[in-house]
Amino acid sequence: MTVKGPKGELKREIHPQIQTEVENGEIVVKRPSDNKMYRALHGLYRSLIANMVEGVAKGFEKKLEIRGVGYRAEMRGNRLTLHLGYSHPIVFVPPEEIKVECENPTSIKVSGIDKELVGQVAAKIRSFRKPEPYKGKGIRYEGEYVREKAGKTAGK
Repeated sequence: MTVKGPKGELKREIHPQIQTEVENGEIVVKRPSDNKMYRALHGLYRSLIANMVEGVAKGFEKKLEIRGVGYRAEMRGNRLTLHLGYSHPIVFVPPEEIKVECENPTSIKVSGIDKELVGQVAAKIRSFRKPEPYKGKGIRYEGEYVREKAGKTAGK
């Protein structure tokens, strides 16, 4: 299956038992029977194709925010440099299809046409310093809630 749009082109292999047809400007996904496996594949490919169509039309983006004293990010050419409290900066080179921007030192925007790849790159960046539950420092998705735990208390 190939989907082309104003933002680009995406290709994906589809299971040979699942049939796709274009009827009246809509993509119709059909399965051979109501077997449990075919129902699962039908739903999977229906949503994958819907994401492909939305991606080439509008694109996808995920925003990350950095919290912590001295934690910051910056773009140097096509490389993302992260200062996250380690003894060294972390340099991340995103795939060519993905665009990474730093609006300010504490926010990162990951965008592209492939929803799966955008999510994967955002998760990879987040994995460099996940938010910790005691002070909330680290990289989190915009709007992500991190439950704060109470620290140790003095005896007696």
